Amino acid sequence: MRADRYTCRMAKKRRGASDQGSPRGDRVITQNRRAFHDYAISDTLETGIVLTGSEIKSIRDGKVTISEAYVRVLRGELWLIGAHINPYEHGAYANHDPDRARKLLAHRNQIEELASEVDRKGMTLVPLRVRLRRGRAKIEIGVARGKKLYDKRQTEIARDARRSIDRALRERG
Repeated sequence: MRADRYTCRMAKKRRGASDQGSPRGDRVITQNRRAFHDYAISDTLETGIVLTGSEIKSIRDGKVTISEAYVRVLRGELWLIGAHINPYEHGAYANHDPDRARKLLAHRNQIEELASEVDRKGMTLVPLRVRLRRGRAKIEIGVARGKKLYDKRQTEIARDARRSIDRALRERG
């Protein structure tokens, strides 16, 4: 009887831990909304990121900003430049430089494909989201082309039309 109570208690703990966020254990930390406004995203890729201990703790606290960041391909490697990860509050002497360039992890053929797309005129790599997947930080990057002012206006008009249609459907049903 005691063993049954023990397993039930452990199952409850496990169930509670996996209920946080989505079913796969993902949790979006931050999103680059400015990128979706300023760029037309054509392709996305989720990459890992090389971090120090205090950086991952800050990311888990949600202290990361990627709105001014971009991704570069240098010597066959992906680098995240311009992302700001606040120093960890309890880090003391072991804290990190908040604005350092961070290496992104992807397969070589993926990096080569991204590099060939970026070599085309007007394309760039921008970070779209930072998420935690099974305790590890992942960055979703997108191949983007800058929008012109009239493209931004058309996107805004389409979004407003979609909202009014949704509102009308909700009121109707």
